[in-house]
Amino acid sequence: MLILVINSGSSSLKYQLRELNDDGTDTADPIQASGLVERIGVPGSGIANHTAALDVVAKELDEVLDGRTIDATGHRVVHGGERFKAPALVDPEVIRAIDRLAPLAPLHNPPATEGLRAIRNKWPDMPQVVIFDTSFHQTMPPQAWRYAIPENWYTDHGIRRYGFHGTSHDLVTGMTAELIGTDRDEFNGIILHLGNGASATAIKHGESVDTSMGYTPLAGLVMGTRSGDIDPSVLTHLITSHGYTADQVDRILNHESGLLGLTGHADMRQVLESAEAGARDAQLALDIATYRLAKYIGGYHVAVDGAQAITFTAGIGENSAPFRARVLDRLGVLGVKYDQDLNVVRADEPRLISTEDSAIAVAVVPTDEEMAIAQQTFHLVESADAWGHGVDAL
Repeated sequence: MLILVINSGSSSLKYQLRELNDDGTDTADPIQASGLVERIGVPGSGIANHTAALDVVAKELDEVLDGRTIDATGHRVVHGGERFKAPALVDPEVIRAIDRLAPLAPLHNPPATEGLRAIRNKWPDMPQVVIFDTSFHQTMPPQAWRYAIPENWYTDHGIRRYGFHGTSHDLVTGMTAELIGTDRDEFNGIILHLGNGASATAIKHGESVDTSMGYTPLAGLVMGTRSGDIDPSVLTHLITSHGYTADQVDRILNHESGLLGLTGHADMRQVLESAEAGARDAQLALDIATYRLAKYIGGYHVAVDGAQAITFTAGIGENSAPFRARVLDRLGVLGVKYDQDLNVVRADEPRLISTEDSAIAVAVVPTDEEMAIAQQTFHLVESADAWGHGVDAL
């Protein structure tokens, strides 16, 4: 089966065409095509919207399909609110529901629904599946997702913790449990998805019970351009006393803060290089980022009644041995010990970098969100066909 995976950002569209076996696993050479369309809607780019971007994708796919037919499309959607607790087959009501959730993710959900409609218009008989960043975290208990705010803020406006990076956290949870030789439903651990966007998730019995991102992906850890946790009164003070608009504050916290705000560099590699060269702002930024992350790890160790493993994943988590070392050096109080030689090894397979006498296993597990989306799309479409709810229901 050929699955087209679509990830629509606010001004970009990433795609991957993936081939799966009849059991939903990857073939020997699964990635048939991949690409990225950027600067969507930017004046002068020539790509007015996500519909036009999909036209570009379709032309690129025509060159590799060679007469084959795409069997289904799986879309990553950032926000599913409380409505979507699992992947869903797309129909008009699902698209409208994602539209209604746009206020929760104004930069991401509208492009996603535009992409859904564009695929439906171009290939009307093709099944589509949506996989939500937020779904995995719907297992969190109220003590984790409720804010201490007036009840009507939650009931009327949906203000609560949702969490993100769910597809990655879900996949890596299962892979970590397998790596340490335990059943997923018996696994307690902490998954660290560390890229330009970063989040930590507490896993208990294989499910999310807490996560660092909140109502939006801004909360939690120090990220490439996002501030992470900040006193809300700072925002109101800037607006009421210093003339900032709400839009300015929102833009600065999301796009001009984090590592970028502290050092002028959003890329962790540049920050590490600057720190090694003696730049004090870079050294401070690393201290802030690793301190914040270590606090979350300590808190989540408590939340899961004792973690069996701490797992690093995503771009920084998988590839930056110096950053991992700086984090792990803060966790000696938890009995965490790691092998410095194992830490610097680069590999594409899940691996342990902790010593045998470490109180908590430390793992590095590559994530593959496109693979996870393709496999979930496959299984949902196959299940719908088995029940007689295939494309006719779309």
